[in-house]
Amino acid sequence: MRAVERTRAYVGLGSNLDDPVRHLRQALVDLAGIPETGSLRHSRLYRNPPLGPPGQPDYVNAVAVLETGLGPHALLAALQAIEVRHGRVRGLERWGPRTLDLDLLVYGAWRSSDPAITVPHPRIAERAFVLWPLFELAPDLEIPGLAPVRRLVEAVPADALEAL
Repeated sequence: MRAVERTRAYVGLGSNLDDPVRHLRQALVDLAGIPETGSLRHSRLYRNPPLGPPGQPDYVNAVAVLETGLGPHALLAALQAIEVRHGRVRGLERWGPRTLDLDLLVYGAWRSSDPAITVPHPRIAERAFVLWPLFELAPDLEIPGLAPVRRLVEAVPADALEAL
């Protein structure tokens, strides 16, 4: 029997509705249940102010690292299915409040700018709530086409992040 090739993938988690900490903790369990995928570890949870429309609650964010035998499109579909189970409704408001947001940040060395899937995540280098938890997990990770996480965090202060 041939071994399934596994890829290391990094997933960003965020929530700011209906007990965000509970949603993130359950989502971490859900990630470990994705077929052909194992959850290796995750960062601490961080509270931070929301991007986007004013008046929404603070977000709670984290990053998880997975080992998966799924391709990037299948993994993204699994992430979106978890979001739906958590009551996520897409398309209402860009960067608006949500029960759960799961972003495929990095999928091995793979790069894509396909409208259906953009990896690495297009705003990964701009977001402290992604870079600092990622730095906690993998400071030497090379973000394909950009730079190592260690260098990217230098340009994005963590002032607004509060570790929970």
